[in-house]
Amino acid sequence: MFTALRSLVALSSVLVAVTAQQIGTNTAEVNPPLLWEECTLPGLCRKVNGSLTLDANWRWTHNVGGYTNCRNGNDWDPTICPDPLTCAENCAVEGVDYSSSGVFTSGNAVTLTLNTVTNSGPRIYLLAPDQKTYQMFKLNQQEFAFDVDLSQVACGMNAALYFSEMEAHGGNAPSNKAGAKFGTGYCDAQCPSGDNFFNGTANMANNGICCNEMDIWEANRISNAFTTHGCMSNGPYTCSGAGCQGQCDGNGCAFNAFHQGHPNFYGPGLAVDTRKKFTVVTQFLTQNGRPSGPLSEIRRLYVQNGRVIQTPPTNVTGMPPFNSVSTQYCDAQRKIMGASNLFDETGGMKPLSKAFDTGMVLVFSLWDDPSGGMTWLDGPGAGSCPGGLDTSGGPSVNVTFSNIKFGSIGSTFQPFLL
Repeated sequence: MFTALRSLVALSSVLVAVTAQQIGTNTAEVNPPLLWEECTLPGLCRKVNGSLTLDANWRWTHNVGGYTNCRNGNDWDPTICPDPLTCAENCAVEGVDYSSSGVFTSGNAVTLTLNTVTNSGPRIYLLAPDQKTYQMFKLNQQEFAFDVDLSQVACGMNAALYFSEMEAHGGNAPSNKAGAKFGTGYCDAQCPSGDNFFNGTANMANNGICCNEMDIWEANRISNAFTTHGCMSNGPYTCSGAGCQGQCDGNGCAFNAFHQGHPNFYGPGLAVDTRKKFTVVTQFLTQNGRPSGPLSEIRRLYVQNGRVIQTPPTNVTGMPPFNSVSTQYCDAQRKIMGASNLFDETGGMKPLSKAFDTGMVLVFSLWDDPSGGMTWLDGPGAGSCPGGLDTSGGPSVNVTFSNIKFGSIGSTFQPFLL
């Protein structure tokens, strides 16, 4: 996720990605519970006892049995970390206090808190009931729904919910005993190079870690987008240097109603009123209408105040009226924008279709962009924000995601009751 503001880095070899190693003993890891539902028909859903974990890079990593940081800023401790494998064996990742990390759960709801002074917000993942692996979502010919209250999330901020092609076990290995329970194994289509560890070794070369990504929801109270991000190869894999340019569609193919000619569709007091909680439903349709078929279209609808609200069709000169993401929409969008077509160059819908068939990990995050101002999401042309970070709401900002449901098409909401 995090769009074009972050640079791509390059492909060197295909390696499994992990982000932390041994288990620390100073703070016990107690993963906060989160209920969600798996549905077969409208109103016919079963509750699943999930839980959450904080990304390993947000945790204290220190020498085993001690209190010395393995890394300070960009520098690895040469005694603890003389080489990548020894570093992984010598370093432990700690449990966390989730409330202090800005994560609060209650029943089927999770609230994330962003500190706009320190520009720090959490990134968390959904665990399977065993708390040893991530919950994997196979998305083809399925739909995913959630409620969101982002009334506090202003210009320059991003309350995000998305899927990453991470491994179910978080890449645990003999040199990575922590695994998914401790938030290891992150990757995305921006090929981020900041993760401390990969493949059970320290990432001393600052390699990027790439994988397919589906951004269900990048949003604040002014604007929102859902975006595909395909990659040339199945992930996770590492990359280094400029040779990774174009390995993934980092900009992605996005649908933002404001950008598509509907400035009065989404926002405070508009058709989707962001002053109040609402439901977001995303449908992943295949060509043959079966989970085994190839992905062909991604649709979005909203439910608020007992009313189903369809995504409006594009209203852009020279562009046909689309109200969903498809190969035809993405090609037309790139042509109108005069942009390079990384969507097609990385395989169109095919990389995501394959990743969806394997299974994706659910990610939640809340972050801001004081340098770039999140203008790609809510600035001129994409939203009504002037650019920059709006901190008028105070130093602490919350978003609450709740009522997560996953299942067959049409099963997560009940239109006949609306």
